[in-house]
Parts: sequence; C-alpha cells; structure tokens
Amino acid sequence: MTQRVFITGGASGLGRAIALRYAKEGAKVCIGDINPEQGMAVETELNNAGGEGHFVECDVRRLTDFEKVRDELIQKWGGVDIVINNAGVASAGSIEDTTIGDWEWILDINVLGVVRGCKTFTPVFKEQGQGTFVNIASMAGLMLAPLMNSYNVSKAGVIALSETLSQELRDSGIHVSCVCPAFFQTNLTSSMRSDIPGIQQNVNKLMKRSGITAADVADDIFRSVKDKDFWVLPHAKERRMWILKRHAPWAFDWLMHQESKRWLKKMAPRANA
Repeated sequence: MTQRVFITGGASGLGRAIALRYAKEGAKVCIGDINPEQGMAVETELNNAGGEGHFVECDVRRLTDFEKVRDELIQKWGGVDIVINNAGVASAGSIEDTTIGDWEWILDINVLGVVRGCKTFTPVFKEQGQGTFVNIASMAGLMLAPLMNSYNVSKAGVIALSETLSQELRDSGIHVSCVCPAFFQTNLTSSMRSDIPGIQQNVNKLMKRSGITAADVADDIFRSVKDKDFWVLPHAKERRMWILKRHAPWAFDWLMHQESKRWLKKMAPRANA
C-alpha cells in the first residue's frame, strides 16, 4: 500500500531530506511550508525521485492552515498515514537577555506548532484506525545546555507531548516517534534569534563538523516508523550521555558541568573571556 505522508517545514533542511526518503519508496508526500518557491521546487524533486509530491502553504502558527491541509489530503488521497511535525526555529541567549517576545515566538512554532499538527490529525488517524506522528525534537531537550533556555524548553515540550501521546493514543492504533538529533548540517541558523555575537557562525561550525547528515537522520526516521520505535537518537555520543543521565544522574551532572564550561567558551567566547 502506498504511504501518504505530510511534513511541515518540508521545503528545506531535514524536512526536505525526509520527504525525499519517502519519495524514493514511491510514497505520496505532501510538504507544508511558508516558502512557496522552495516548496514548489521540492515538489518537483519528489516527483522526479519516484514519489507523488504535493506542496501546500502551511504556517504552523495557524490552526486553520492545518485544517485546510487535512481537508485537502482527505479529498486528494483519502487520508494520511504519517504526519511529521518537523517545522521549527532556533534561539539562543541567557535568561536575562532573551526577550519575552522571543520566548513566545519559539514556543508558538516549536511547541504549539506540533500541538496543532497532532490535534488536527488525531481524529483522522482514529477514524482510519491507524496513523503515525513523528515529532522532531532535539537532544537539546534532553541535555539542556546553557545559553539555550528557550530552545531547550521548546524541545523538552515536544518530548513531553510525544511521550504523553504515545501512551494516550496507542490503543487507537496510533504510533508516535520522537526524534532527538544533535548537530547535523541543516539551515536552522538562518532564522535563529540571538543577541550573542557570532553564535550563528559558531553553531554552523559545529554542524559542519558533524559526521551525521540530514539524509542519515531521515533514514533513522524511516526505520523508526517501520519498526514502530519511539525514540530516534541518531548521534552515538549524545545517546550515551542520555543513557548516563537516566541511569547515573549524579555522574551525568558532573560530566555535564564540564561539558557546559566548554560549551560556553564555544558559544560565547567574548562573554567568557
């Protein structure tokens, strides 16, 4: 049976990589994004990759956009099998310097954007008797490094929502996967908000040094949906840190403090000179 997939933020970065991964399997892939030019280009890519691509304008800050996509996919494809809540933004800064406006901005997109996606498509999945949510969180929501307050909280919120829905919806035939990558090459810093001088460039350096690509993360997501895994943790070092945190929190606390000092020097060298 041909899979029907909807991906928010699907016109670039990880969203595009996931869309192409499913298109190679012959899936019907709808990408929602706020960038029509990029979205139409990716739609063509998906068709050329062997899938059926479809672009729709979708701003995850608007519930009505999700509802329009839902209605369109029911009419066009008879429903949807996988909803990937991928759209997200980044911010960095101390608790003193991050504005309330930036807090509201990131929580509206990163947390409520996922909430809106899950809220809109849960009734569809229940009526179908099956469906999968893939919620893109981050290792930031598990490791909680300094100077990333609002971003950490937003991704921890996605993790909490995903764990809750995994229990709440399981008996309705609905599977949930929660994806927590660390650094990999993507365009996340293009919309990043921060008052820390040079932080976008420092984050980009860390992304470029990563041995994990967006295509690698997309492969892990594809496998997790197929195998019905909840956790998707693509980075080995950070996965080990998370296991240490769960099983030896006192050891993790000491190690994380050492890592945090190095992180502060990388992220804000002038402030910590």
